[in-house]
Amino acid sequence: MRKYHALPVALLAALALTACQDGTGTKDEGAAHPDPASATATATHPAEDGDGDSGAGTGGTTGTQPTKAAKADKSTKAGTSTKGDKSAKGEVAKGATATRVSCNGSNTTVTAQPVRRPLNHMLLTVKNTGSKMCDLTYYPVLRFDEMQWVPRPVKGSKPHAVTTLAPGESGYAGVSLSAADGSGEWGTTSHKLTVGFQGRTPNSDGGPSALPALPAKGVYYDSTLTVTYWLADMDDALSY
Repeated sequence: MRKYHALPVALLAALALTACQDGTGTKDEGAAHPDPASATATATHPAEDGDGDSGAGTGGTTGTQPTKAAKADKSTKAGTSTKGDKSAKGEVAKGATATRVSCNGSNTTVTAQPVRRPLNHMLLTVKNTGSKMCDLTYYPVLRFDEMQWVPRPVKGSKPHAVTTLAPGESGYAGVSLSAADGSGEWGTTSHKLTVGFQGRTPNSDGGPSALPALPAKGVYYDSTLTVTYWLADMDDALSY
C-alpha cells in the first residue's frame, strides 16, 4: 500500500517541474514587465536617432524644440537665398545697361520734314535700324550749310528720362525754324542739314552724324532757330 501511494506523489512532482520549463530546458518566467522607474526616465528623456531628430515623448521638451543643426541649416539657407537674389538682380541690371548703345548716324535713319502746323516748324525723326537698344541723349546738334553757331535747345522740352529706342522704334525732335512775326535776324535759306548726336555727357561726341535730305526748295531759318530735346512722342516734339 505504501508503494502504491508513493508513485503518484513522484509523478506529480515531475509534472510540476516540467510545467515550469520550456522545450530548451530554460525556465519560462512569463512576459517581461518593465521597471516603472526605467519607463519614466525613457519617456521624459527620449533618445535621439542618428539623424539628429528627437523621438516622440510624452511630456518631454526635447521633441518640441529644433536642434542646433536644424537652426543652423535654416539660417544658412535664408542667408544664401537673400544674397543670391540681390546678386541676381544686380547682374540683370548690369546686363540691361550693357546691351544699350548710343543712337547716331551709324545705327539709325534720320529724316527732316517741314510741317504745316505749327508754322515754321520742322520735325526730325530718328529710327533705330540696329539690333540693339539705343539712347537718344540730350538734343540734336544742328548745322545748316556752314553755319558757325549752334541752335539753342528748348529747356522746357527736357524729358524726365533719356529717350531709348528699341530696334525699329523712332524718336523725335521739333525744330522752330523762324519767328512767325518776322522778328528774327539773318534769315537765309539752306539746302543742307547735318544732325549731330551727343554722348553720355553734355556736348560730347556721340558718334557719326546724319545728313537727312531737305526739300528741293530748301529750308528757311533765322536767328530764332531752336530745337527740342529728343522725345519719344511726335506730338510732344511739335508742341514747342
